[in-house]
Amino acid sequence: MNVQFREQTVLVTGAAQGFGRAIALAFAELGANVYACDVLDDSLRETAELAEQAGTPIQVRRVDVTDQVAVQHLVDEAVLDTGRIDVLVNNAGGVLGQVGRPLEEVSAQDWRAIFGVNVDGAFLFAQAAAPHMKRQNSGRIINISSGAGIGVSLTGIQAYASAKAAQIGLTRQLAHELGEWGITVNNVAPGFVRSNPTTERQWQSYGEEGQQRLLNNIALKRLGTPQDIANAVLFFASEQAGWISGQVLSVDGGK
Repeated sequence: MNVQFREQTVLVTGAAQGFGRAIALAFAELGANVYACDVLDDSLRETAELAEQAGTPIQVRRVDVTDQVAVQHLVDEAVLDTGRIDVLVNNAGGVLGQVGRPLEEVSAQDWRAIFGVNVDGAFLFAQAAAPHMKRQNSGRIINISSGAGIGVSLTGIQAYASAKAAQIGLTRQLAHELGEWGITVNNVAPGFVRSNPTTERQWQSYGEEGQQRLLNNIALKRLGTPQDIANAVLFFASEQAGWISGQVLSVDGGK
């Protein structure tokens, strides 16, 4: 399967590290005009430097995905520059440094913050991109959730599991709303991957016994990589996935 994205415009959120970085670099390597955003300035610059070194430069911008004005500005910039938006990858998310706590110790502010970056961000970017995709009668929206959204979270963070489940619901709803314009909306649900400082701390916290137990529960007996997640996104964005919408693909090594 020869997948190419030459002259396509691709927006990737949360591209400073981990999944988002791998996704942005993969699209750039396959010829796309990539606009990548995050709030982690130094790491985002590293993503841009890696793309430059590979000979596939990308545009990077500092954008808080919960800021509707900033989101709209990035989408408008991409359309002004290239005339279109072909693919939107809503990868920004995470636990924002929070750790698992008993329900009664979770503040409303912490609850809302996780929903903001994981759900509101996906909604705002889809809302901004959809009119352009409708005008084109084509488009791909791919949301990155988590195994936590279809099961339980290894972190024990209630808001994270709930937000990822909500994002999956948003995926299915938008698939039905936007389908008549040739826009597909799908979801990739990664298993545990050591992809950034947060997941690395989580991995170390399990200790040798806990790490082995986690591996034993994976059919392939190994952890995945950010590239494994990027590969799933590339498939959903490709022409070969043109009649697939509203779906959740678990990329977790088999559970």
